[in-house]
Amino acid sequence: MNKTLQSYLEDISGEIRKLPLDGEPGELYKPVSYCLENGGKRIRPLMTLLGCELLGGDVKRAMPPALGLELFHNFTLMHDDIMDGAPVRRGKPTIHKKWSINTAILSGDVLFALACRYISKVPDSALRSVLDLFHQTVTEVCEGQQYDMVFETKKDVSVDEYVRMIRLKTAVLPAACLKTGAILAGAREVEQQKLYRFGEYIGLAFQLRDDWLDVYSDSTEFGKQTGGDIISNKKTWLYIQALAMAGAKQKEFLLDAFNRPGSVDDNTGKVEAVKKVYDSLGIGELAQEQMKEYYSKAFGYLDIVCVPDSGKENLRELAKNLFDRKK
Repeated sequence: MNKTLQSYLEDISGEIRKLPLDGEPGELYKPVSYCLENGGKRIRPLMTLLGCELLGGDVKRAMPPALGLELFHNFTLMHDDIMDGAPVRRGKPTIHKKWSINTAILSGDVLFALACRYISKVPDSALRSVLDLFHQTVTEVCEGQQYDMVFETKKDVSVDEYVRMIRLKTAVLPAACLKTGAILAGAREVEQQKLYRFGEYIGLAFQLRDDWLDVYSDSTEFGKQTGGDIISNKKTWLYIQALAMAGAKQKEFLLDAFNRPGSVDDNTGKVEAVKKVYDSLGIGELAQEQMKEYYSKAFGYLDIVCVPDSGKENLRELAKNLFDRKK
């Protein structure tokens, strides 16, 4: 009988607490501990374990690379927050706000080094495949982040361009986590790819949910600043879709509102003005429909993985939890 998601999450949290993060100088390692202790859904290590479990592998062998992938994810968040100037992450001050930008850069680098160490802790027979996938994923995540930054100053960004960007920045990592688990289970390449595509579409839906929550969530539940993407002029799926659908007057109003100066302390007018256009065009509902389409495609790939349906229950439950999440 498969373990429950909660049981796996408890195992992951227990292993994270064992990580060697009490080194010197403390100014380097304390931010790393702060980052990892500051919550997080642990989705990516969970996907690694579930991918291995689904295809009949030894889940204990998948734990070290699962931890490594979680460390890499947190490294990307630490550096993303610097680039975005984000003041809050998971309801608490970001590393660069609590310490400094230089400390956040260095502590992020330590996280990356630890990630590489743990991802390498796999049987020699799987090492090349796991590392090749990891290096490909790191490169693609960086490509996605660069596109994201380019889009901040690019006037015209299409929905297709945005989807390509979030596939790289967000979706390839959960896909790689699932495939890493499948590799460690000794699965055939065709089965590995089915799980990879499942993870890609879950990742796309996850990012759209994040875009939607940024506008429509309760900030106390979301754990990040509501309207943060609007304040920082991020061209999300909602904004790009609204711009494509707006009539001449709505488009003029949206561009004017979006390009207003916004700040952490005084942003209500900007956020509410942009949201008003979204609401008039039904953008929130359209985003939810697109999420459902991505989830449907994801389940299409999970359905054809050649294992009994009863073994897919944990992945189905996880996907449902991600679809319904409020933060």
